[in-house]
Amino acid sequence: MYSPIKKSTSEFVPLRDQNYHVRVWGDPKHAYKDKPLVLLHGWMDVGASFQFLVDALRLDRLIIAPDWRGFGLTQAHSTQDHYVFADYLADLDFLLDHYFADESIDLLGHSMGGNVCMLYAGIRPQRIHKLINLEGFGMASTRASQAPNRYGKWLEELKKFHKGEIYLQHYEDSDAVAKRLIKTNPKISIEKAQWLATQWARVEEDGKWRILGSAAHKISSANLYREDETREIHKRIVAPVLCVTAEEDSLKKWWGDQYTMDEFYERMKVIPNITFHTLAQTGHMLHHDQPEALASVIEAFLTL
Repeated sequence: MYSPIKKSTSEFVPLRDQNYHVRVWGDPKHAYKDKPLVLLHGWMDVGASFQFLVDALRLDRLIIAPDWRGFGLTQAHSTQDHYVFADYLADLDFLLDHYFADESIDLLGHSMGGNVCMLYAGIRPQRIHKLINLEGFGMASTRASQAPNRYGKWLEELKKFHKGEIYLQHYEDSDAVAKRLIKTNPKISIEKAQWLATQWARVEEDGKWRILGSAAHKISSANLYREDETREIHKRIVAPVLCVTAEEDSLKKWWGDQYTMDEFYERMKVIPNITFHTLAQTGHMLHHDQPEALASVIEAFLTL
């Protein structure tokens, strides 16, 4: 099993209506020379997912990674049956208030976390010193005519959730969890998958391993993705942006011809100061696949 090089501590911070779990590398009370680095994980993931990247980074600075609400050790309320994307923005704002007051920070997000990063940097541009987006593409464009069916789908999924028809899989042991991680990402090593399985899931009293996440995250959003609104927010980003994509085309895998990499790059043209980098031999979980190579790209960007 993988053995972390840089040890982290766990903190629980009351934020809004949540008891947020935050993984911390370094000492929050220490006065570091460089800006703090905040890492935001993707959908159905945890802050510990960044351990391999943190181990590869040669940075002397405070690094923190929260578990989003309803993921990891930031446990969901038993009554919560759906999630609203704007809550991630508010949670991040409160989190930065708690740790850094008015200090600007370097912000990195993967996938869903990358989407949060990009929106937050346009909404609170003064708080972001530098921004790193790992495979945070947003969604395919939608049309107003899709709204009635979207709301209908949301209502039906809510009913299925309350009937217990929408749930997260349980596993016999941590090795089974590791195999599930490898199935999703064949490029991850067995050793890393075995370690990540112990962070991604926990054993229950019946001996089964349960994924640390709320099944309510599987319910579709009631709201359409408004690309025009997102573009207007992205225009307000003033921080330098590094956009890192995997060699494998994630968008083609997910969306086919509905949303392409060419369209993504076209959207990104509204950002004044953006650099693109494609990381070789990687899939969507590029911080698992090639953490050392990714760390080198990130270090070069942050030390410019």
